[in-house]
Amino acid sequence: MHKLGKVLVAVIAVAVFSGTAYGYTTLESLDGITREDVIEAPEPGEQPADGSLDILLVGRDSRTDNQGKPLAPEILRELRVGANGDDLTDTLIVMRIPNGQQAVKAFSIPRDSWVAQPGQKDKSKINEIFGRAKFASASAQREAGKTDKAEIDKQAITVARKATLKAVEELTAVKIDHFAEVNLLSFYEISKAVGGVEVCLNKATKDRDSGADFPAGRQTIQGADALAFVRQRKNLPRSDLDRVRRQQVFLAGLAKQTLSGGTLANPARVSELIDAVKRSVVLDGSWDLLDFVRQMRGVSGGGIAFDTIPVVNPDYRYDPRHPTWTAVQVDPAQVRAFAAGLIGGQPATQQAPAGPTVDVLNASGKDGLASRVSDLLGEKGFGKGEAKNADEVRRTSLVRYSDAADRGAEVAKLLGGLTAQKVDSVPAGHIEVVLGQVYKGPGASSGGGGAAGAQGDQPITPDTSGCID
Repeated sequence: MHKLGKVLVAVIAVAVFSGTAYGYTTLESLDGITREDVIEAPEPGEQPADGSLDILLVGRDSRTDNQGKPLAPEILRELRVGANGDDLTDTLIVMRIPNGQQAVKAFSIPRDSWVAQPGQKDKSKINEIFGRAKFASASAQREAGKTDKAEIDKQAITVARKATLKAVEELTAVKIDHFAEVNLLSFYEISKAVGGVEVCLNKATKDRDSGADFPAGRQTIQGADALAFVRQRKNLPRSDLDRVRRQQVFLAGLAKQTLSGGTLANPARVSELIDAVKRSVVLDGSWDLLDFVRQMRGVSGGGIAFDTIPVVNPDYRYDPRHPTWTAVQVDPAQVRAFAAGLIGGQPATQQAPAGPTVDVLNASGKDGLASRVSDLLGEKGFGKGEAKNADEVRRTSLVRYSDAADRGAEVAKLLGGLTAQKVDSVPAGHIEVVLGQVYKGPGASSGGGGAAGAQGDQPITPDTSGCID
């Protein structure tokens, strides 16, 4: 039963371990979970090609409960948030439940990832897609003559959930089978229900916006502190990427606390956990929990590993008119290859056409940078030329070309939007990349690949030790 608990818990409510209730009562205890027709019900007997399940876990920055009702002022004060929130999805995690004796794999998508809006050429941050779709749906309904605000909001939220799911599918090439959503209240209530989660920080940190105020070292957090811990992004070295890391550490700690911290042996805590999940979780209407339990009986209890999609540039200036506006630049081809490699299957990528030779000069003073970037460009189909240190250190980076303007611009884009210049001294058929001290694109860290998880990070599991930022 512990194996079933570990899997169910990981899925329902962003690794909130509600499924452990199966071993103490019955799944009927969870019948009160809010359902939403986000995914069409599968045909009888229909299964994914490999028998596995891919589940999208969404955390919304919402000041409402799972029924769409505004949270009471006293609850908002306890959560340390204002009454006016945005329709944003601050947590996006894809979880693969394997078919067979394997561990569960999961990967996060940073909330500021710069992606195409579903079915459009226009791009936006992925966490904005929910709000955009909700607004568009509500406007269309009102133009069609609808006046019932509750019904308009209900339908608009359904459309927004579907749009978010579609955006994730288009970015990752992963077909989502099930959907689970939690709100701000969830981390608060569920962390209290399990008696808190242990985390460890490298140093003390504060952030007025999230309410974070934590000392260095190991500590157990719950309630409003748990919410502040997973929401903080200011005063963190890597901003959104460290926020993702916080979320993964918290969820892994929640797994450990629930499965080995006495929660399962405490009927009162199990009851609190069930009640918290029922108050704050939304599942898709096609999810048959009993069938899911039956399918999970063969899955290993080896735990959950959290990773993060590849990132091209965590400080991407996407609008020249507003140079201070930033997003997290991602390459869909890299993301799809990463997802396929992590959860199984073939990458939905196309090999870049054979290109000119790229010479890479390291003017940053950082060891190994030129060779890492050269390897990455080689994987994209470019010829590998020289990879060496430049004669002088410089601050900024640029791409030079003589007769390969289009491919030079492509290289500049792949490396995070560098400046590209035509320089007659560059040999014909070659592109020259000069990497400066402030370069943050693919290969910037010794992990390689430009992934958030490759910037010195390892996948997070319930057994991960050590402290984070």
